[in-house]
Amino acid sequence: MTKANTGTPGWTVPEDLLARIAERAPRYDAENAFCAEDLDELRAAGYLRLGVPVPQGGSGFGLAATSDVQRQLAQAAPATALGLGMHQVWVQAARAVTARGESFLQAVTEHAADDQLLAFGVSEPGNDAVLFDSSATAEPDGDGGYRFTGTKVFTSLAPAWDVLSVFGKDGTGPEPRLVHGFVLRSDGDVEHLDDWDTLGMRATQSRTTKLHGVHVPADRIVRSLPVGPNQDPLVFGVFASFELLIASVYVGVAERALSLAAAAIGERKSLDGTPRSEDPDVRRAVADMRGAVDAIELQVSSLARSVDELDDLGARWFPLLVGTKARAVDTAQHVVDEAMRVVGGSAYRAGGELARLARDVRAGQYHPSSRDSAARTIAASVLGPLG
Repeated sequence: MTKANTGTPGWTVPEDLLARIAERAPRYDAENAFCAEDLDELRAAGYLRLGVPVPQGGSGFGLAATSDVQRQLAQAAPATALGLGMHQVWVQAARAVTARGESFLQAVTEHAADDQLLAFGVSEPGNDAVLFDSSATAEPDGDGGYRFTGTKVFTSLAPAWDVLSVFGKDGTGPEPRLVHGFVLRSDGDVEHLDDWDTLGMRATQSRTTKLHGVHVPADRIVRSLPVGPNQDPLVFGVFASFELLIASVYVGVAERALSLAAAAIGERKSLDGTPRSEDPDVRRAVADMRGAVDAIELQVSSLARSVDELDDLGARWFPLLVGTKARAVDTAQHVVDEAMRVVGGSAYRAGGELARLARDVRAGQYHPSSRDSAARTIAASVLGPLG
């Protein structure tokens, strides 16, 4: 297979924009508000077109380069990076599908090229199978389109998306099928509940979404797949992009926590005037934190490059993807907790940035794949499936 062009990194979040994003993050958190100004400024700066090919007006970034941007953005505002990252997941999924010889997600690239915001309507209450089954229904309209009915949860970007992915189960044939399509904001019959009041990652506004028979015509239906695990290009593209871009956000959170801890330690002295930075226990803790951050950053970067370069990892792909995401989240939580500990009581103030990171980082355990799900996938890859 021909190696893909991974894109030449030539776009970064402008420093002054990063500063404004960081400045707004506490307000979004305190007010439980969507990151609307961040979106407006990032859209104007070309962020939504990162993964769009250069001839179509984008930056041509692959997954590895986009991952770097997500880490950078997460250091300023984790919730903004996480929420807007859902758009980047779709754009990178489309790149992965195209690089592997398919064109059914070309419309995704076109939407992104037009600076339209893409979001996911995938997660459902109680559905641990995620992409491999659905409690939503997809009713054929007789002309190749479908009407989708059901409840979706954790729908990031609910106040602002232009294009929403949906999927549901068509049970009208001899074997049930999972049907994937895209809804436009103008389609109607999509209701977002104002129910996002969470511990952290508040600016994502990932609200519950109800699909009331929303019609998706045939030209916006992109895939029909069997129920159950499979390695279709759509599943691989979404899964790889989601797991690694989610992981990138938490790497950025860990990096920021380490930076805040180092700055606070450098300013503190004991009663006898000894700098806290000379305390051997503190130095060991900081060294361990740095090593942990380095490890997960390298894992995410390496695997993202493998996606970009069309490496053939076969059955190893899914264990590596879920394991990398799970390790990134667990490591980030550990690093944030250690940062809180070595900084001391001042880190415990609710309005402080470290305290906000301590709340934001805990959202990672709720994104697929969970630690338990990852463990099952990895165990099956080593020991075989359960009998």
